[in-house]
Amino acid sequence: MGVDPEAPTPQPPAAAVPNLSLPAHLEAILYLKGRPLSLQELAAIAGVEAATAELGLITLMADYAHRDTALEIRQDGQHYGLQLRESLADLVQNLVPVDLSTAALRTLATIALKKRILQSELVDLRGSGAYDHIKELLSQNFIERRRQSDGRSYWLSLSEKFHRTFAVKAEELQPQPRRAA
Repeated sequence: MGVDPEAPTPQPPAAAVPNLSLPAHLEAILYLKGRPLSLQELAAIAGVEAATAELGLITLMADYAHRDTALEIRQDGQHYGLQLRESLADLVQNLVPVDLSTAALRTLATIALKKRILQSELVDLRGSGAYDHIKELLSQNFIERRRQSDGRSYWLSLSEKFHRTFAVKAEELQPQPRRAA
């Protein structure tokens, strides 16, 4: 029996991440995956039992419900996702003149931060939904894809259209030096 490529990779327990509460760890997972996850997937990625993940998720959802924020944790059946509040849909359409889904924009932001990334690495970061985002980004010419010379994956990078549309120069994407605290 083969390994399921869709199965989440177990991670060290959330407690192993210094100074990060379980709700914050779950929030980071939901943000980085960019797609709804089941409780079992969240628990496996966080390295905790499902009951513990459920308590952390309830705490996180309550926190979002009681603060004035643009984000919310949304439950859709047995899956949970981090998303912009639906009441902000008009704002998103006004601010994002391109016709890209929020998830595709997050994937594009990940590519922009990395400048050049292997498609397989991007899928590891963003989940299998990234394949659809890549197709969407390629079809609108926001990214370029080149076959890896010594492997089976593709290199993804930003296109000229990305830089024109988002008015971001390549040098602005350079990591900023950390300031001493």
